[in-house]
Order: sequence, then C-alpha cells, then structure tokens
Amino acid sequence: MLEAGPLPEFDKKTAMRNAYELPYRGLGNPQRLNHVVQADEFNANRWVDEKEVPYTYTEGDPYYWVRVRMVGGKSLFWARMSFRLSDYEFKAKDLDGFGENWPIEYADLAPFYDRVEALFKVSGKKEGLPQLPDGVFVPDETPFSPTIERIQAAGAKHDIPVTKIRRSQGDGRMASSFNITLPRALSTGKLDLVENAVARAVTIDKTTGLANGVSFVDRRSGREMHAKAKRVVVAASCLESVRLLLNSGIANSSGALGHYLMDQFYVKGSVVAVAPDSDGRMRRGSAYIPRAQNLKGQKPKKDYLRGYAVDFHGGATPDPNRLPSYGKQLAKDLERYYGSSVSYTTMGDVLPRYENHARIDDHVVDKWGIPALKLSVRYTDNEHNMARDAMDTLAQLSEDAGLRVLSTHPVMGPPGESIHELGGCRMGDDPKTSVLNQWNQTHDIKNLYVVDGSAFVTAGSQNPTITIMALTLRACERMAEEAKKGNV
Repeated sequence: MLEAGPLPEFDKKTAMRNAYELPYRGLGNPQRLNHVVQADEFNANRWVDEKEVPYTYTEGDPYYWVRVRMVGGKSLFWARMSFRLSDYEFKAKDLDGFGENWPIEYADLAPFYDRVEALFKVSGKKEGLPQLPDGVFVPDETPFSPTIERIQAAGAKHDIPVTKIRRSQGDGRMASSFNITLPRALSTGKLDLVENAVARAVTIDKTTGLANGVSFVDRRSGREMHAKAKRVVVAASCLESVRLLLNSGIANSSGALGHYLMDQFYVKGSVVAVAPDSDGRMRRGSAYIPRAQNLKGQKPKKDYLRGYAVDFHGGATPDPNRLPSYGKQLAKDLERYYGSSVSYTTMGDVLPRYENHARIDDHVVDKWGIPALKLSVRYTDNEHNMARDAMDTLAQLSEDAGLRVLSTHPVMGPPGESIHELGGCRMGDDPKTSVLNQWNQTHDIKNLYVVDGSAFVTAGSQNPTITIMALTLRACERMAEEAKKGNV
C-alpha cells in the first residue's frame, strides 16, 4: 500500500496551543489554504498544502478541493454520517430520464452494506423508507428534543420524514481505516505499508498491456521508485485517482475519464429558527430529513430533477448576525434565545454532466514535478432551483412547528466544499461511455481497479462514504475470486 503521507502522530500533532503563540494569532496564513473553509491555524497541519500540491480551475468557477495526506486520509476527519444509497440513485435514469443508470442495483450492494455497517458500528433507527434503506444498526433509542419532535410532527403533515442521523461509531474514538481496517490487514503480515510515497503513474507492461506497478516519489528525499504488482487498486480519493490515471495516459478509450464530476452541494444555515418558548432549556440534538422530493407516486417538481436531504441541529444560541437588533436589545435577544436555535444544512443531489470535468494542467506541477489537475465544474439551474425550494420548504416547516424564522438564504458553497467529490471514473456496462465495469475494474486494463468516489454514476443526496466502502468490499472480493481463476 502506497500512502502519500506519514502515519498520524496524534500526541504531537494535536497539541493545544494558545492563539498568541501562533504567527497569525490563530487566523491562519491567508496564502496557504485558500480553498479549505474547514481550515484554521490550529488545524492547518492536517490538510494538504496548496503550495506544495496545487491545482487550478476555470476562471470564475472556483472549486474547493479539500485533501488529506496521511495514513487514514479523510477518514480521520469525516463526520461519520453513514447513509445507504437506494434505487432512486442506482436507477435514477429510469425515474427521470437524465444521465445513466448504475450497472448495479441496490440488491447487489445490500449484503456489502450489511457487513460494512457491522464493522463500523453504524447507529440508527429503522424507518422503512424506500429512499433511505434500513441497515444493520446499533439501535439509537435516544429521544428527540421537544423542539425536534415538533418539527417531526410538522413534517409528517407534509410527507416529510424526520429521522435519526445514522453515524459510524467505530471503536469509540474514530471510525477510520487507520484504527479499524488497516490494523487488521497489517496483523496478517501480508501487507507492506509504504508511507510518504507520492504516486506518479500506473505503469504498464508493453508486452501484455497489463498494469505492472506504480512509479512513485519519496516525499522526503525526492527519490524516484517503483512498486511492482500483479494487480493495481487505485483508491486515492476521487480527484487524485482521476489525476493519476490521466497522468498515466491509460484507461481512457471511452474519453469519459475525468468527466461527469459531481458532489452534493451544501447550503449551510439555509434556515435558522428559534423556539421562542424554550426559555433556554432546549436539549441539544440533531436529526436528518432524507430526500422527500420527486419520489414515486408524487407529482414531480417542475423546476428541478431529483432531490435534497437536510441535517439540522438544535440547542445552540443563534449567531448575533442572525438577529435584527444591536446594543442592549441584542444582549436581551441573545439571553432570550439562549440554547433555542435550530439550524438547517441542505445537501443537494448534483446532476452528472459531461461538461463538468478534470484535465491535466500543462503549465502547473506539484513539488515533485507531477502535473497538476485543472477543474472545470459549475452548478446549474437544477441545483439552484433545488436550493431555493429547500429554503422555502424548511422555513414553512419551521413555522408550522411554531418556531420563529430568523434568517433564510439559498446560497450554496462552491463545488467541492462538501468534500464529497464524485465521478470521473464512472461505472457502466458500455466501455464506450464509462471507465469501469460493475466490479470497479477498468474496461481497458483487466488487472486495474478503481475503488473510491470516482466510480459513482449519480451522486444522490446521501453522504457517500459507506457506499464507497461497500463498493470496495464487493470489488476486492471479486478481484480475489478472479485472481484464483487466473483471470486477472
């Protein structure tokens, strides 16, 4: 296993520092991480330095590419939300005619979801919703706060379900490859983990046309090296996998490599409301609203396809910027609404479009001379209309629940801000329009697999991590079976 970064040093790298001890007083170097809204000077050491590993994008269409290079990757820092996709995603074309279906259906992946959920100890509550399939859960029987119960009751009147968030609990500390899957693999004695190995290209045997390894650079010394392999599995995360294959000049007979990029758009705080009668005693809590739009049996929305999900949290005090007062009155309002706010974040399904793509920038390289990626991605009216509908729906839902709406807005972050980049090496049955088959195996090179978010055909509104893990488990078991037969 080639890992571009080092092992995490939690004791050393997570030491608490006072703001006055930091060069920029905790605000961070404004030139270092321009596109990581999650970054500040206290946690800047966890993110990839954009000066060392730059990327570019089309002028006027910013893309926020958030990257982590250390063993465990972004699984060290994810929110652990673990929702299954459904046939509303796998067979989306059958429902609305847009794009392509996945070459698999929900039933194909369900057994692998079961195993991943059990391994990562996903908590949740079974709801029987076709758009959010139930799983193998650690039962979550904790009660909702009274305010969330009111929102749930209001939602029921509009056929909008309000459910528990489904979250990977892991071993109680993290739910990461670093502490769950990698230790098990290393304990077999069959895995060699090479840290600080920056992949340059997948290499190909000129005689057989098969992948025979990966060339890489030692991050610290700059030494060029090569790892031989009978089979190569690329799992560098969506855009890095696309970059690696494009730089390798392989697996692109279809011309689809790098195209159909998507994610979930985020509108943070699309609606903020308060419970006027909570008197500061609202119990903190969170809940989830799965997609409730454009489902079977419903009248389709006229101005957008597919739908959005929402997570919301209650029990905080509203930001002063949300209140229309100042001075003494602002202080009184903050005291009045202490611990009583509800804030909603909309997560919308972005349509896969050919024109949203990545390519190699011929003029920019990283610290090790590897060509950088150039991104051309923008949201369309479908996403903007969806965001406005979400804002209006959540505001009405809050009012129906007896809350006072303080602010609304439909402004989504730039593409990539959700850190859910997907597509670029999409699956498909037709080698002329896709990069991978249903087993995450490249159509062009039978011993080369790609197992991350780049394989997605549609995005859905659900966080993608547990689907990536289920697809990986399915693909690797198939690869092992084919290897035994001598087919790969």
